[in-house]
Amino acid sequence: MFEQFFGLKFNPFTKEIPDKDLFMSQDLKELISRLKYLQNTRGIGLIVGEAGTGKSTALRQYASSLNPSLYKVCYFALSTVTVKEFYHGLASMLGETPAYKKIALFQQIQKAILSYYFDQRIIPVIMLDEIHMASNAVLEDLRLIFNFNMDSSNPFILILSGQPLIKTKLSLNINNPLRQRLAVKYTLQGLSKDELPEYIKTRLKIAGLTQDIFTPAALQAIYANTKGFPRLVNNLATTRLMFAASQNKMLIDEEIVYQAQNEITI
Repeated sequence: MFEQFFGLKFNPFTKEIPDKDLFMSQDLKELISRLKYLQNTRGIGLIVGEAGTGKSTALRQYASSLNPSLYKVCYFALSTVTVKEFYHGLASMLGETPAYKKIALFQQIQKAILSYYFDQRIIPVIMLDEIHMASNAVLEDLRLIFNFNMDSSNPFILILSGQPLIKTKLSLNINNPLRQRLAVKYTLQGLSKDELPEYIKTRLKIAGLTQDIFTPAALQAIYANTKGFPRLVNNLATTRLMFAASQNKMLIDEEIVYQAQNEITI
C-alpha cells in the first residue's frame, strides 16, 4: 500500500477530508463570500462549474458552517425527476409527510418554509445540486414554489448548483423569471497554477507527511493535465503515489506524472 510506503496515515487525496481541513483556494473564498452575502439577504443563488471544480465540496463546507439552531439545511441532488417527484422529495426533507396531489404538496412546502422562518425562527437553506439536469418544468416551478407574499419576501435561502449547461437552460425565455431572481451568481474555476503546490502540500501534511515528494516539474505536469480541477488533481495524485510506490521511488517527478496520467486516461 502506498500509504505505508510514504508513511501516510491515510490517502491524502480522498474526498473524505474533514471540512475544517479543506484547502481554502481563492476560488472557494470568493464563493463563500457570496454565499455569506446571500445568507444575509436571503433569496436565490447560482453556483456554476465544470465537473470536478468543487461545487458539491463547497456546498458541504458552507452547510457545515451554518448554526443548526438557526438554519435548516436541505440538500437535494437532482436527477431526471418530475415536478411532482421533486415536490415529494423537498416536502420530505422539510419534515413533512408528502401529500398525494401536487397542489397539496405545493401548499405543504410553502407552509413548512413559513413555519420554520416565522414560528421557529429558523431559515430553510435548500441546496439543489446537479441543477443542470433539471427539466424546464422543474425550473419553472422553482420560481412558483419560492414565491412568497406575491414575491415580496424571501423566508428562505435557495442555492442552485450545476454544470455550465444550466446557463443555457436559464437563457431560455421560459426561464427568464427564475434567472431574474438570482441574487448571487458565481462560476468556479478550480485551483490556480500558483495554488496547486500549496494544495498538494496541505493535503500531504494532513495525512502526516511534511516533506516535499513532488518535484516542481511534476506539479507543473499535474496542472497541465488537470487544469486545477480538484477532483482531477486528487485522482491523478493518488494514481501517482501508487505508481511511485510500486517503483520504490520516494520522489515523484514529471515522468511518473505522465506515466500515471496514461493509467487513468480512458
